[in-house]
Amino acid sequence: MRQKTAIIFFTLWALSPTLAQELTGDQIIERVDEIMNPQQMQAEMTMIIETSSGELREFVYQSYSKNHGEKNLMRYLKPSKLRGNGTLMLNYSDDIWAYFHKTKRVRKLAEHAKRQKMEGSDFSYEDMGSGNAFVMDYAAERLEDEKVEGIDCYVVELTRKENSDAGYSRLIMWVDKSNFVPLMLDYYDLKDAELKLKYLTMSDVEVIQGIPTPKRMVMTNTLDNSQTMMEINSVNYEVDLDDNLFTERGLRE
Repeated sequence: MRQKTAIIFFTLWALSPTLAQELTGDQIIERVDEIMNPQQMQAEMTMIIETSSGELREFVYQSYSKNHGEKNLMRYLKPSKLRGNGTLMLNYSDDIWAYFHKTKRVRKLAEHAKRQKMEGSDFSYEDMGSGNAFVMDYAAERLEDEKVEGIDCYVVELTRKENSDAGYSRLIMWVDKSNFVPLMLDYYDLKDAELKLKYLTMSDVEVIQGIPTPKRMVMTNTLDNSQTMMEINSVNYEVDLDDNLFTERGLRE
């Protein structure tokens, strides 16, 4: 994995300004996918939900990811009533299982569950478990470059492919030119491509084990007037996760 990461970053470092101007939307998104979806990852995350009424709910969970986001496992640490519960997402969240520690039962969620809110947050299961594999689900068109808080950004419009089961009709993404981290992302309704549902901001970018990592992500729901903040407490990209972890048995352990 270290060798692959080094190759990717050498490619980015070697990219001349002239070539950067000529990058297509698809090429930009390919680089975003490379940065945002490492081969393997283990992290501890804090998620804070602020409802439209101002109520705050906090969760802490352990997250595991493999095969560039194709496999994901989450185990809740807090609050105490959810401790031991878990969620397994395979095939980029097409298949989802929930484990309930109190009853020791595993339940497979319906196919449409991937578009539902995770624990009432502003992130859907699809947002969390798709690995943000934009290349597979969307066609990309580069728009005019813009600045986000003084940072030079590529702007790319992503339109859902006909054979895709993605839950959004289109996305608009602002990508930091220096490291290909998406700083902002707008999500549009599946049936009404002009209706913006929510937007994501990423900040506090830190290079960890050679990978630019946004340690803070905030999803704001423009319809519900709610907001969910996710923060990385710790992360390790140089792990060797067993495939057995991403099974029903692994979910129970």
